[in-house]
Amino acid sequence: MRISSSGAGIGLFFVVGLVLVLSSNADDKVKSSRILAVFPFPGRSQYIFAEQYLKELSRRSHNVTVINTFGSDKIEPNFRVIGAKKIHELMAAFNSIMYNAPASQWKMLTMTTEFINLLTTCILDDPAVKELLASDERFDMVVFETVQNEALFGLAQHFGALTMGISSYGTDRHIDELMGNISPLSYNPMLLSSRTERMNFEDRFWNLWDALLLWVHKRVVHLPTQRDLLKKYFPESKQSLEEIMDKFSLVLMGQHFSLSYPRPYLPNMIEVGGLHLQQQRKVQPLPQELSDFVGQATEGVIYFSMGSNIKSKDLPPSVRQALMETFASLPQSILWKFEDDQLEEKPANVFISKWFPQPDILAHPNVKLFITHGGLLSTIESIYFGKPVLGLPVFYDQHLNIQRAKQAGYGLSADLWSSNATVLIPLIQELLVNPSYAKAAETKSRLFRDQKETALERAIWWTEYVLRNDGAAHMRCASPDLSFVQFHGLDTWGLLLALALLVLLSFAIVLKLLFRGLCYVIVKRRHRTNKLKTH
Repeated sequence: MRISSSGAGIGLFFVVGLVLVLSSNADDKVKSSRILAVFPFPGRSQYIFAEQYLKELSRRSHNVTVINTFGSDKIEPNFRVIGAKKIHELMAAFNSIMYNAPASQWKMLTMTTEFINLLTTCILDDPAVKELLASDERFDMVVFETVQNEALFGLAQHFGALTMGISSYGTDRHIDELMGNISPLSYNPMLLSSRTERMNFEDRFWNLWDALLLWVHKRVVHLPTQRDLLKKYFPESKQSLEEIMDKFSLVLMGQHFSLSYPRPYLPNMIEVGGLHLQQQRKVQPLPQELSDFVGQATEGVIYFSMGSNIKSKDLPPSVRQALMETFASLPQSILWKFEDDQLEEKPANVFISKWFPQPDILAHPNVKLFITHGGLLSTIESIYFGKPVLGLPVFYDQHLNIQRAKQAGYGLSADLWSSNATVLIPLIQELLVNPSYAKAAETKSRLFRDQKETALERAIWWTEYVLRNDGAAHMRCASPDLSFVQFHGLDTWGLLLALALLVLLSFAIVLKLLFRGLCYVIVKRRHRTNKLKTH
């Protein structure tokens, strides 16, 4: 039977049209997905890191619901915020906490677990979150801030959604384990240390020790408490905590190799360092009063901020006094992020404000130095705008970030709690007078900016990739399916070692038998010789 050319043409047209319609429908489905984002940490910088990304998803017709600890008064299309704010009431008593208080590593890990458990309960006990859980709403994807709140991952199972992670600080041992990534401890420092990838023997020893302590604590203390919370808040969960943790399709990490160092990642671990930068946004002019202060600073401007988690107004009086004596002795003008209306005995060259447009300030050519706590977002901004830094790290990854700045040659550091004007002024002068620091910052900026796409574009593309491909299971590494012994090859190495020992043992036995035989022959020959002599 022959088919006419016209009939074949109509059939081909129909098939092509059907394919286009189906692909269009699939694309529309991806572009209108329902996404839940969960940010339990009370530090505003972690949410700032992801806020632009979440709002860009909503601008692209995705329906985005955010659970955070701040809430929002803004009404925006396709964007809803549920503010579980109770954690701030509980933390109010800790405003004057001394971050330099001594404690053992085990105690610090236990305190971290207790704090994380508190975050988890504050989120899941919130009335608005309970209402969401009791509703008939369904989500296509849940994006979690990966801060070891494993019990919260039960939300993805509850809503029958795909699971994605986002980390403002990049990766660490927890995220590597979550994704099945291998990060050799010989050149991958623990996040909370001040070590870099260049470690001597002593550094590598303590790096291994810290990792072992963390591994044991996680299994003995942390995960059991998270299992209890999962049972409490998701009693009908059909999966174990480990099975739920194994569902992550992809994680977005707030790092980039030009900011830190080259290291191994799996294909579903995507670097999006600078996600918060709004790189396509033009630098905005400063408010008039601030603009006049910065523009009239003939010796240049130093910008000082301790970020969003540490408030300058809560620093001990002795520390504030040391900072004021330092600033008063400098010819430069100082912008100080100070969270109060007044600063007693404020030097004349200091301008205080509860908030500054940090990117626009760092972009200003008259700003010569950034004195910072060393938070990752601030560090990235200093690199992006090519400004040298004086780091005053306090906790978490700040020590590591400042150590990397020193290693790259665009920063120096000091101890916030013990430094005085005698210590700080020479460091500031060195950073301002020696051109090598500004040059290193400019070099670092050029390397970071040299990317084919922005971090935001990369994050959006990979998010929609996961949605388009139903979780992208083909990117998931097989390593999570292996036991600890299998994952690290201890069984195969054990077998090889056993075989080697068996061969050595066999060789030793053969040598022993040969030696005995040789001895027997020698004794026999001597005995025979002695007999002949006697005769």
